[in-house]
Amino acid sequence: MSKENKITENPDLYEHYRFRVDPGQTPIRIDKYLMDKIERVTRTRVQNGIKAGMVLVNDQTVKPNLKVKPNDLIVVSFTKPPKEDAPVLAQQMDLDIRYEDDDLMVIHKPSGLAVHPGIGIHDGTLVNGLSYYFQNMDLPIMKGNLKDRPGLVHRLDKDTTGLMLIAKTEHAMAHLGKQFFDHTIYRRYYALVWGEPTEKEGTIVGHIGRHPKHRMVRHVFPEGEEGKHAITHFKVLEGMYYVSLVECRLETGRTHQIRAHMRFKGHPLFADTRYGGDKIVKGTVFSKYRQFVENCFKLIKRQALHAKSIGFIHPTTGEEMIFHSELPEDMQQVLDKWRAYIAGRKEL
Repeated sequence: MSKENKITENPDLYEHYRFRVDPGQTPIRIDKYLMDKIERVTRTRVQNGIKAGMVLVNDQTVKPNLKVKPNDLIVVSFTKPPKEDAPVLAQQMDLDIRYEDDDLMVIHKPSGLAVHPGIGIHDGTLVNGLSYYFQNMDLPIMKGNLKDRPGLVHRLDKDTTGLMLIAKTEHAMAHLGKQFFDHTIYRRYYALVWGEPTEKEGTIVGHIGRHPKHRMVRHVFPEGEEGKHAITHFKVLEGMYYVSLVECRLETGRTHQIRAHMRFKGHPLFADTRYGGDKIVKGTVFSKYRQFVENCFKLIKRQALHAKSIGFIHPTTGEEMIFHSELPEDMQQVLDKWRAYIAGRKEL
């Protein structure tokens, strides 16, 4: 019996994906290849799956350091996710609650916390923590969302920090959801980006859709030939030649919108591995400067993006509410290092 048959007959496993490697693909490690192809899965999950024999290349089990070749057939099988109608697992966690009343909650999400379950992530998410916190009440589910996303009016990427809005009642969900739909929610993000935009303020317009080759990356289609309409307004708060602190205001809310738009603009977010910000984009590569940048990368091992402010009309009182949050420690440390570096280079 082949290894593939053994996997297929295991009732706890099922085939999630089947990839035929592109004929023009350059050699790349299997784990990195799958990270580009599979959404919302951690590298640890991929590597553990490979080691457990859940990934087959040309019907053979492999090691994580195998390099895929053109036309390879890759089959990925993972454990079955919870049934859609199964209750969300309640897990105790420390929630950084900034505001709460009978209708809603504003929380501060740390880096590394996924908002809801996904492929390869079945627990340990914000939703699991909310389920524990609200054990005696059923949070509403936005129309069109899966049942494993109670209370969620919007999302943040796993490694993006900052403020999130949670609805506690059906009325609040409908009211806040409409504000998001009408683009009347006040949202401000702080991003540390490579380089210094020529314009101190501007607007980026360009459809955003899935990258034609890399499943986990969003691509900007400026002519609108694919993807969904997206608008990001930006303002340079602090230009430092090599990097800039930029405020971004979202008019639409597409996946990875700021990350994709800023890369399209030529200013990828600092330390953003998926959008080219994890290498030197501005400046020379001489050893002293390169060492400085690498030391900065050690301080922030994620995209330098923070959801700093959120404002909305309260669904019951009609009051205009706005909340602000401090920059997370990793982002503040990197920002301070760049300020000190620029201060020492007076010729810039």
